[in-house]
Amino acid sequence: MTTTSPVLDNISFELSPIDNPRLANLCGHLDEHLRMMERSFGVEINNRGGKFQIIGKNEILAGVQDVIHELYAETAQTVLVAEQVHLAIRQMGGQEILAAVEQKEVVIKTKRGLVKARGKNQQDYLQRVMTHDINFGIGPAGTGKTYLAVACAVEALERDFARRIILVRPAVEAGERLGFLPGDLSQKVDPYLRPLYDALYEMLGFERVAKLIERNVIEVAPLAYMRGRTLNESFIILDEAQNTTTEQMKMFLTRLGYNSTAVITGDITQVDLPSSQKSGLRHVIDVLKDVEGIGFTFFQAKDIVRHALVQKVVLAYEKAESS
Repeated sequence: MTTTSPVLDNISFELSPIDNPRLANLCGHLDEHLRMMERSFGVEINNRGGKFQIIGKNEILAGVQDVIHELYAETAQTVLVAEQVHLAIRQMGGQEILAAVEQKEVVIKTKRGLVKARGKNQQDYLQRVMTHDINFGIGPAGTGKTYLAVACAVEALERDFARRIILVRPAVEAGERLGFLPGDLSQKVDPYLRPLYDALYEMLGFERVAKLIERNVIEVAPLAYMRGRTLNESFIILDEAQNTTTEQMKMFLTRLGYNSTAVITGDITQVDLPSSQKSGLRHVIDVLKDVEGIGFTFFQAKDIVRHALVQKVVLAYEKAESS
């Protein structure tokens, strides 16, 4: 698959009056406020003192400049915190502006190489992850929905768009009970998160993943552990979401904090909940389908990128279940 680099424009301007403490306040610690704007608007922001340059799609540049001017005015009276920057971005409609601009092929860059979409559905999925704070990838196994979500999380971490990656999975499995497995809760849950680990190892290497987990930069947690938390500056992946209840899904979605992205993946044809419980993933499709700012991507058997027989197996099951 060949890539075509998008044609980018740029705009330059200077803030006044020049005040170094206010400039430092605007940019944030290690330029974290500028990085938030870059991620939300899909631009690159460079500055030297009070001179700024924004590189990106022409349709976005003026809006980003307005946000910077607005925030710089606020620095005269207050010390900016990330929540204020996030609010200014939302008021300007950063993600809505970015989503309205025609997107070219998305290529995820990791230290181990490039991750590219295979087919239109995967491409649309990546674009939605880049432009929405909450995304759903729904479809059969082998369509790349979890792998691509992990790739986006790794890129966000590498580019300082996120401070940590949080991997979440409901502790429900087909025909198994966690209590019968040896070890503590972490050791019981880890085997079920193996697909997420495998993708991380491929993109970051085993040793780096181990170090990041040790430092809690990558956190692995059962869904039940999410209650009561607010997840800021994080990239959160909820895998196997078809096994959440409606209450658990609502609880998870309301954990999202400022400058965070959540990707929820699952296959509604493989629900392992008791028959008396409704899948939270099935339920949320109807509840949130018309909510602006939330992305849904529905994968089909034709999107499967595993062994050719996997696609045939899925199609055969679909045919049997429909009849």
